[in-house]
Amino acid sequence: MTQSPLTELDAVLAIARWGKFRAAALELGMSTSALSNAVNKLERRLGVRLFNRTTRSVSLTEAGQNFIAQVGPALQDIHDAIEAARSQQATPSGTLRINAFPTAAREIFGTLVLPFLQRYPQVHVDVVTEGRLVDIVAGGFDLGVRSADLVPADMIAIPIGAARRNVVVGTPAYFEAHGRPAIPQDLAKHACFRVRLPNGAIHRWPFEKDGRSVHIDVTGPATLDEATLARTAALASCGLTLAMESDVREDIEQSRLEAVLEDWTPTMPPLCLYYPSRRNPTAAFKAFVDFARKRPGGGAARRA
Repeated sequence: MTQSPLTELDAVLAIARWGKFRAAALELGMSTSALSNAVNKLERRLGVRLFNRTTRSVSLTEAGQNFIAQVGPALQDIHDAIEAARSQQATPSGTLRINAFPTAAREIFGTLVLPFLQRYPQVHVDVVTEGRLVDIVAGGFDLGVRSADLVPADMIAIPIGAARRNVVVGTPAYFEAHGRPAIPQDLAKHACFRVRLPNGAIHRWPFEKDGRSVHIDVTGPATLDEATLARTAALASCGLTLAMESDVREDIEQSRLEAVLEDWTPTMPPLCLYYPSRRNPTAAFKAFVDFARKRPGGGAARRA
């Protein structure tokens, strides 16, 4: 985050929102030490302590609560004025912060983000990947990317791709040694790599055919919390994995991996770029939204 006269005030408000220095620093694009220094400088200037700090928690003092109550609305007005001025820029510039879950980020990075940056080199895009659902407004993000069915109802959403699906994949060598599953229940005979969801639950592999759906709790040699690790394991012929088709499409095309149970893998809702209604969007924000809408698979903005 570029230092400005507002940095110290932004730091205080971000810490108050999150209750944690690390989360606030992530939102503002600062190191935790820089964030702490900004708050310390402001506290010294004011002559009062704004936060009670322990090794485990951060909370506002009474003086801090009063300060936030008075400064918060005024600071928002200042930022609105800055955005209004930036919206008049002829050339898009500045930083756009985008939150996406990892698979979505991989899908849009090469097809949307990089082409946009090539066209608008004065714009900096900060992509933050998280498996959990986040409030992009509270998190300080300009835009989010999620499956269409997970976009909050109060957001404006733009479809940015076709329907997606998961595929079960393994190497030709693995299938030659162990055979191919014909129905989802056959997976009980195979080594499968399980993936842990952000909430700690183990992802059960979903299947559907002729109106019948089934979720399989697979077993195997390892449980992982990152889908790309499961792909690596599958490529090593150590077992099967359930992957987003977009993540393994090249592997399948190059015959490094083969897909099975394809008649059991249903399509999923497309990805959407989403954002809150904004009174004075910056030139960079408007350019990115317009660019996304005009990309193949993009669509008109709509309320989620």
